[in-house]
Amino acid sequence: MLLRPILSRVQKNQRFANFSVLKNVNASLADASSSKEKSQEKTFVISYLVNACGLSPEKAVSASKKVHFDSPDKPNAVLSFLEKQGFSKTQVTDLVRRQPKVLVSNPEKSLLPKIEVFVQLTGASEEEVFRTITLNPFILTRSVEHRIAPVYGYLKDIIGVGKVETLLRRGCWIFNVDLENRIMPNVDFLREIGVPESCIEFSLFHCPEIFLPKCDEFKQIVEEVKQMGFATTKTTFMLGIHARTGKSNTALWDRSYEVYSKWGWSKDDIRMAFIKHPNCMLLSEKKISAALDFLVNKVDRESRSVARCPQILFYNMERRIVPRCSVVHLLSLKGLVKKEWSFGGVLCPAEKDFVHRYVTKYTEKLPQLYDLYLSSKAAAVEA
Repeated sequence: MLLRPILSRVQKNQRFANFSVLKNVNASLADASSSKEKSQEKTFVISYLVNACGLSPEKAVSASKKVHFDSPDKPNAVLSFLEKQGFSKTQVTDLVRRQPKVLVSNPEKSLLPKIEVFVQLTGASEEEVFRTITLNPFILTRSVEHRIAPVYGYLKDIIGVGKVETLLRRGCWIFNVDLENRIMPNVDFLREIGVPESCIEFSLFHCPEIFLPKCDEFKQIVEEVKQMGFATTKTTFMLGIHARTGKSNTALWDRSYEVYSKWGWSKDDIRMAFIKHPNCMLLSEKKISAALDFLVNKVDRESRSVARCPQILFYNMERRIVPRCSVVHLLSLKGLVKKEWSFGGVLCPAEKDFVHRYVTKYTEKLPQLYDLYLSSKAAAVEA
């Protein structure tokens, strides 16, 4: 009698197991079908981006990750709209590559009003409109009412209509940022720590991307820069914040730090140079090393001495640094100027002042000096 219930339970369990297997098989088939559909859709999107929009296969594969559609109706309507507006095929290709989601927008309800508002706010010409939107298509994907217009109005009151129009024509990313949760709190914090309005105006126009981080992150960056020794009342403080804001700038800063260290700069040297000219930490390794290599190995100057005048790193090597320093180095070898000549005194003056001070003044003692200078500059022009 005990055997029958046990067998019954075994049979029930077996039926349940069979059902579970069947259920898993059906689920697998459904997943396979769904996966096949997604694959077909992606293939269709890639093909459309290549054939209708002019993207390369590589760019199309990348763009296909950001937009989805299974019929050409919506994208065809968008392409037709852009063509009627006056966008060239090249501009459409660039626009779609940068912002593929525009292909599934509603041309009349979404795109046209934004283009009209952009023209109204900036007074831009048709050519400027097409160029700006092509380079910065976020304008077509952000709410005018909730994002672009509020930022425009806020900036207008601080930096003036002319400058805010310029920012919008440039397609500045600040119009893509949350005004109430990002820009305003960050600006208010700068005011709280004593940053003058002139510096805030400067940064909102020249480096508005510093206001993109969340407020806590922004405060941390500001405090870090402040602790380095920057005066909060100077524009260099704002440039210092800019150099430490964003992944790309931070990566450049770290790389520049490594390069300067390799050339023998101490931590204090780097900090001093950064305070004097914050953008010296955003130069490429090639630019830094080319200048220091010439100054150290060709004109016999100490690498660390450049930290006291980092602005010279921004001058053109061939047209300014090499010709001028070559002349003055020769003068120092002849004992006509001191060996530790001033970088600022040699590289910063206007051309006529430099020629008068270091070339024509010594041509009687060194007749070849003028020819040396002219040949160096001519070689730079030919290059």
